[in-house]
Amino acid sequence: MAAEPGDPVAELAAAGHAMLVAMPDLLQDDGSVPASVAAIAAGRPVAAVWRNDFGGVAFEVGTADDRWFVKWAPSGAAVDLECERARLAWAIAYTVVPRVLGHGRDAMGSWLVTAALPGSNAVGERWRADPARAVAAIGAGLRAFHEALPVAACPFSWSIEDRLADIHRRAALGAIVPARWHADHRPLELARAIATLCEPPPIDELVVCHGDTCAPNTLIGDDGRCTGHVDLGALGVADRWADVAIATWSTQWNYGPGWDRALLEAYGIAPDEERTRYYRLLWDLGP
Repeated sequence: MAAEPGDPVAELAAAGHAMLVAMPDLLQDDGSVPASVAAIAAGRPVAAVWRNDFGGVAFEVGTADDRWFVKWAPSGAAVDLECERARLAWAIAYTVVPRVLGHGRDAMGSWLVTAALPGSNAVGERWRADPARAVAAIGAGLRAFHEALPVAACPFSWSIEDRLADIHRRAALGAIVPARWHADHRPLELARAIATLCEPPPIDELVVCHGDTCAPNTLIGDDGRCTGHVDLGALGVADRWADVAIATWSTQWNYGPGWDRALLEAYGIAPDEERTRYYRLLWDLGP
């Protein structure tokens, strides 16, 4: 297991806790966790806080005064946690993102350990009850994120060209399932959807995009301001609308209809229906 010098995860590894065996490889109903996560926790409290569509689980480890988060992905999953580790290591010099404490893999899966950030999830109970403040924090926080990260220095891409190449590859493998698309896009045939994506709108403004601006990836402090961002596995240079279109879309899922305009106002940008439609379709055909 690799770890940053002097951090708790390195200390666990040095103490012989780098890996255990004979535990289930996925979280079970009885609360058991992957062996690697149990090793990292080393007896500290562990709670699953998030699951994704690829079989991965995010765990909170420790107590309120000393918390870490461990992302775990099973072997063969589409998620590459090394990609997120590299992006976090780069972005932390410019904006508030989780500090990497450790990472590694074994035969059952891979993991990424990060320090907790201040604030609470934008879709927690408190903020779902106060969508106006939550949406304002998300929009302003996204604008600050885009302004903080230097495009010229960014080694990562999230460009239309790269994403389209991946879509063509997965389409050839039969790995794109239109039945899983959002209802807005299901009437499209796959070939028509891809043809539409091959005619992108002009770039508005290149920024370093977050890559997954769904509301849960923004943290909000008690003062109602964004305190940081999480889940940066797709971070890279792209048109800012690649982020903005998904951030506004996510307000519908998490707070109900009618919050798109409030997010755009908080970000400081006028609506753009063409780019919004395009980048939402591009997102839907993504992995």
